[in-house]
Amino acid sequence: MPLAVPTPTLADYQQHLRILHAWLAPLEAWLRRFADGPQDPGLLPPRARLALIERDLAHPVLRGMEDAPPPPDASSSLAPLEANAAWRWGACYVIEGLQLGSAVLVRRHAGTFAPHALDYPGGDGNASGPRWHAFVAAMRRAVHTPRDVDLACAGARAAFDRLIALLPVTA
Repeated sequence: MPLAVPTPTLADYQQHLRILHAWLAPLEAWLRRFADGPQDPGLLPPRARLALIERDLAHPVLRGMEDAPPPPDASSSLAPLEANAAWRWGACYVIEGLQLGSAVLVRRHAGTFAPHALDYPGGDGNASGPRWHAFVAAMRRAVHTPRDVDLACAGARAAFDRLIALLPVTA
């Protein structure tokens, strides 16, 4: 991921957001079809990640930067999404984890990004750490049979495969 470099820049953050948006938009559109499992609003309040990403991308300091080409759409060559709740827990594990990881990386390099307010990593003022713990606890309650664990792992792999397909090729 573009932020996972020794000294990330605002351009790296912009590219990070563009990749996340290209990856997350189709996943979230698909996940909105469900109201059970990780999409049960009684387990965790919904989080408007795409709106946070779009708000950061519209920030004047990022909007004024030269745009890199958009990430390629490689979804047609990837495994289809599965409706099973355990599978969706696995995919959502990656979605939640990436937001937490982004928050950790931005916090680690806070000096680089100051004084610019970044909404996506902080979850719009709702800390990602406590949400992560609540998510993992809910997933542990829901995903406990060997079959469910296998399905959750498949969902996580599929989500990662979709993300990896969008990453720029490096030498």
